[in-house]
Amino acid sequence: MLSQPGDWLKKDGLIIVLIAIGAVLLARLVRALAGQATRLLAQRTAMSSSLPTVAEESRYHHAVIQVGEWVAISLIYFVAAILALMHFGLPLTTLVAPATLLGAALGFGAQRIVQDLLSGFFLFAERQFGIGDVVQISQPGSATGTSGTVERLTLRVTELRAAGGELIVIPNGELRQVTNLSRGWSQAVVDLPVAAQEDAAKVIAVLKQAAAAAANQEAIKALLLGEPIVTGVESIQVGYYTVRITVRTLPGKQWEVARHFRQGASAALREAAIASPAMTPQIPTSPGTSSGTAGPIKPPGGAQGTGSAGHG
Repeated sequence: MLSQPGDWLKKDGLIIVLIAIGAVLLARLVRALAGQATRLLAQRTAMSSSLPTVAEESRYHHAVIQVGEWVAISLIYFVAAILALMHFGLPLTTLVAPATLLGAALGFGAQRIVQDLLSGFFLFAERQFGIGDVVQISQPGSATGTSGTVERLTLRVTELRAAGGELIVIPNGELRQVTNLSRGWSQAVVDLPVAAQEDAAKVIAVLKQAAAAAANQEAIKALLLGEPIVTGVESIQVGYYTVRITVRTLPGKQWEVARHFRQGASAALREAAIASPAMTPQIPTSPGTSSGTAGPIKPPGGAQGTGSAGHG
């Protein structure tokens, strides 16, 4: 009686242990290869960071490496489990009927998972975005939503790192409208409010000089894909109007470029003595007052604060 379990341990038991060890070693090998491929991809991107097409391909390839690693490791453990069951003496043909019932039950209970996996497959097949892309997730027709940098991708979920550092995990089946803010090229848009009494022609001339000077700065010169354009008066509001500057940039660099242009334009407007619109702080009226407007807030001590907000 004891010889049979002993023989099983010496034969099938040893094979099961070897299968488990082999599966773990293969999984580690896949992780090591994926890590090496990611490092080589990062080096290639660093050497060709000025080429938008290379950056886009790198982001897509990085995502493919992550998904390939996940799929390969899942298959390794799945095959190892099947082989182990065979050596336990369980005929696989007897598992067909229970597996069918289990599959039907999971099909009804896991429709959302299947939807996520299918959406993830088409996400990669259509190259909608990759690792490092800046995207905005929103409902169809909406201009606002959740935005962040794609940090990790699998067939089931997408992980975004928001501007505040939060990690947002979104199932791929919930990706209804995806706005890629770093595909091909981006555009920095700078809107500058100017007091209504200022001469628009003078303001535009000053901003053209400021934009040209900002474009020649070494810090952002390599990030531009064209010359800055002062489009003119973009909108007119009560007491002020807005002048817009636009410039094409490398993918995902529009915010950095916009900050530089905004700083240079604000300094140029101050030097030219061009006033910005006066912003007078208001307080709500108390129920007992008869006037519908309130005067400016008075600082402690009785002195009334006056002045206008400067550019920048």
